[in-house]
Amino acid sequence: MIKLEFSEIPSPFRILAIGCHADDIEIGCGGTILRMLASLPDVEVCWVVLSAHGDRVDEVHASAEAFLQGSARRQVIARDFRDGFLPYSGGDVKQFFEDLKPIISPDLIFTHYGNDRHQDHRLASELTWNTFRDHLILEYEVPKYDGDLGSPNVFVHLDEALVRRKIENLLAFFQTQRDRRWFTEDLFLSILRLRGMESNSPDRYAEAFYGRKVVL
Repeated sequence: MIKLEFSEIPSPFRILAIGCHADDIEIGCGGTILRMLASLPDVEVCWVVLSAHGDRVDEVHASAEAFLQGSARRQVIARDFRDGFLPYSGGDVKQFFEDLKPIISPDLIFTHYGNDRHQDHRLASELTWNTFRDHLILEYEVPKYDGDLGSPNVFVHLDEALVRRKIENLLAFFQTQRDRRWFTEDLFLSILRLRGMESNSPDRYAEAFYGRKVVL
């Protein structure tokens, strides 16, 4: 295991986080964003959710506000593409991705895992790569019934305080999901602990990503 330390981080450091649904970003890379905001002096975040309706729009903004405390600049975009039907609205979704280009020139992009079995997630990942062709892109994972977790190759270690903050925010801001059997503290903690074990995290926890193309 090689730990890389980067001495030259651009300032401001610009992050584009893309999620299909209101809680995807938080589940997949919320802890990493919290760590970056705590450790880097000047972070700007563009937070994009593709499918949010009704109460879910309010959840998007309330959660993003909590996760992005301390950011130098933030922009939260919640669109209303139909949940589960993104591939069938492909032209409109593609145009939206093209419209993102003048909004932000990101140093780092978080998006869905390309081999995710949810059709919306796969399309979001594909269009991220189509649109941003010379950027550092990390694909995050969302545990679900489909059983599509893979073998990630990039890990971000998290201490217990960050892990607790991430999970507490998830449970606090997504009341529409609290009746779902999978939306529980133990599930979120389990995947963080598993990835922490795999990456030998000194604090036991980690978020994991797929770095399909990384230039060092």
